[in-house]
Amino acid sequence: MTSPFALPKQPPTPATEPRLDPKAALQTLDLSKDYGDGMGLVTELDLKIGPGELVMLVGPNGAGKSTFLGLTSGMLEPSNGWAFIGGHPAGTIEARAALSYLPDNPVLYDDLSLGEHIEYVARLHHTEEWEDYADDLVDMFGLTERIDDLPSRFSRGLKQKTGLILGLIRPFRVMLVDEPFVGLDTPGQETLVEILGDVVEQGATVVCSTHQLDLVPKATRCIGLQDGALVYDGKVTPEKIRELVGGE
Repeated sequence: MTSPFALPKQPPTPATEPRLDPKAALQTLDLSKDYGDGMGLVTELDLKIGPGELVMLVGPNGAGKSTFLGLTSGMLEPSNGWAFIGGHPAGTIEARAALSYLPDNPVLYDDLSLGEHIEYVARLHHTEEWEDYADDLVDMFGLTERIDDLPSRFSRGLKQKTGLILGLIRPFRVMLVDEPFVGLDTPGQETLVEILGDVVEQGATVVCSTHQLDLVPKATRCIGLQDGALVYDGKVTPEKIRELVGGE
């Protein structure tokens, strides 16, 4: 029997776990999440992603992609193992400060305009000289005329654009993005590809759950999941993406 007063399991450190690389942008050690129904990440996952990588996370529905992003963002508790952002355990203050996590369904406030959302997030994360960058992002996503509107009333595509702007306006060294192309129009998709490429060129790391082929030329690596297990980790090609998502 486990005592209810037992101390929580302490994360490993480079001194206690030689596999842990504090210089890695994102790393997992023996990471798994078992929901009890065969879903999630059912095999222990060891991955190391370096600074400046743009990784496409690919697999069919139910492969474990969202679970992986939830675990590495610190939003989910693992059944086993650990995830680290910049050498810090996922979910800690240090890891959250380095991370921008964009879920597939952006969280928006009912009573804040687009402009107020942007200012709130920028000031919350102490973004320096954010105003001009915010104007550029809003213009690139074609939302300049909607700056005073409430995003909570936007269409799915416009909410997606809002979420992307909010994820980009804060400082980060690692960005995790879950299906960002869903609902975007063609100009929005092209803008997102360009921005993610720029982010990586500036040294940040991006892990993007998507099978959007337009991102392939910008991507440096593909990680494929299937049935909660790692099935591929290597070069990105359109053929491999189609294979990993089931022939799409």
